[in-house]
Amino acid sequence: MRRLLFQDTDNDSAAVSLLAKAVSGALALSLVCLLALAAFASLEYHWNWSAVFNYKKKFIDGWLLTIQISSASLVVACLIGGLSALAARSRILPLRYLFKLYVEGTRGTPLLVQILLIFYVFADAAHLENRYVVGVLVLSLFSGAYVSEIFRAGIESIGSSQLLSAKAIGFTPYQTFRYIIFPQALRRSLPALAGQFANLIKDSSLLSIIAIEEFTLNAQEVNTSTLSTFESFFPLAVGYLILTLPIFYLSRHLERKLAFDS
Repeated sequence: MRRLLFQDTDNDSAAVSLLAKAVSGALALSLVCLLALAAFASLEYHWNWSAVFNYKKKFIDGWLLTIQISSASLVVACLIGGLSALAARSRILPLRYLFKLYVEGTRGTPLLVQILLIFYVFADAAHLENRYVVGVLVLSLFSGAYVSEIFRAGIESIGSSQLLSAKAIGFTPYQTFRYIIFPQALRRSLPALAGQFANLIKDSSLLSIIAIEEFTLNAQEVNTSTLSTFESFFPLAVGYLILTLPIFYLSRHLERKLAFDS
């Protein structure tokens, strides 16, 4: 029983068995559920799941649209972040400061304001009327700024001795980046990237202000129609958890897979 609840204190790196993980996870989940049940038991609230269940197709449609928008934004944000991280280290000073201005300006202003500005000002001036394309563009630009800083920090974390060693054995700049910098920078960036990708999915809820019928907007409309607030927003929380939890698990899996001594 002790082995199911406690890790070996003599060896912190010892692997925890699958059974121990399952038992401990079930206990932790049970504790959270008990606390939630105790809190709701003191609340005088009449549940009305049947009214919300009639809108299940609306929830599913919103959830699928959130996946599509978030997936497209995630790919574009990685491209923008990678280019921005390289541009920020460029020897061409106007290019370097242009991307620095983009990163700092984007990180220093609320996403809500950026959505309104890009949709009603810049997209309108460019005659870009597709609100879904604009939504993907806004999310990509916003997350791209954060991804850029994550990549930059990962690249700059590589010790200069390793770069000098690569130069000493005749590596070209491309080979140095491909075999020395990139593998280490990627592994060190994974935890922060996973957090940023989860934030991107949750940030997509703000696109409801330009009438994109994603998951959050549909839940708000169900709440307005049924006046069942908790029943409308619980599926929202579960839906976002289903999208974000795999990202964290995939990130940890990749961290273990890419682990090596440096």
